[in-house]
Amino acid sequence: MKIVFMGTPDFARASLQALLDAGHEIAAVFTQPDRPRGRGMQMSASPVKSLAVETGIPVFQPETFKDGEPTRILRQLEPELVVAVAYGRILPVDFLSVPKYGSINLHASLLPRYRGAAPIQWAVLNGDEITGVTVQYMAAGMDTGDIISQCRTPVGEFETSGQLFDRLMELGAELLTQTVEDIACGRAGRTAQDESQATYTTMLSKTMSPIDWTRSPREIVKHICGLDPWPTATTVIAGTELKVFGAAYTDHRTALAPGGIVSAGKAGIEIACGGGETLMLTEIQPAGKKRMSAAAFLLGHPLEPDVR
Repeated sequence: MKIVFMGTPDFARASLQALLDAGHEIAAVFTQPDRPRGRGMQMSASPVKSLAVETGIPVFQPETFKDGEPTRILRQLEPELVVAVAYGRILPVDFLSVPKYGSINLHASLLPRYRGAAPIQWAVLNGDEITGVTVQYMAAGMDTGDIISQCRTPVGEFETSGQLFDRLMELGAELLTQTVEDIACGRAGRTAQDESQATYTTMLSKTMSPIDWTRSPREIVKHICGLDPWPTATTVIAGTELKVFGAAYTDHRTALAPGGIVSAGKAGIEIACGGGETLMLTEIQPAGKKRMSAAAFLLGHPLEPDVR
């Protein structure tokens, strides 16, 4: 099938590679304009652009769709299908309606749940036991189009957003490739989304990082996992700010107020949580230093019980 692919990050690159491997003709790639990245803020191409350049695919990077130029380019390309994966922009209806088979999008949630940004992180943050990926027809609204296909997967109890991202990236690429084949063969269905079940997400920010120790141990674990690798959960112990990457449940109870140090030793740093339960911090990172076990941190920073 002749496809115009639209995407920007690594999540989208995996889908583009899968479509190429399946033998589809990628007529062109649309991706976000080059942006400053990294500590040096050097201009760099998106992962999708890099793959397109490597494979000789024409690349377009429009700053806007309001002038109609991207739509004109799309009509000239005459694709049978537009495929979008994490492109990063809502597209106009006149653009979406150009291809013979319409325009489809891969979204990293089980729509209509978690429309919008950061669906993977929010599935972890909210403690969901099941998540997945959805391929939908694109519509005027954000992730509101009819569903073509979905694939579900369990979320591990201690699975981080980064780990789940990698799994859904591969799962999504597989589902997308199969769905494109179904569309080409005329066997793809479509189901309208149930608007009563729709939820929307927001972007993550560093203001979310501090751990609220009045929450339950499981809520705190999901907070730690959901913000890994960015912006990461944080806490301050005895005046030292720590990024928190690992924690373990305990079967202990305590009379200490939330945030109090219950114990500190080889197993880690045990901290009082809401409801009298406790949680063991096992992997942390002090500011300006490498990640380390909590036990290694304690060698240079001994803690006394009742410290908050």
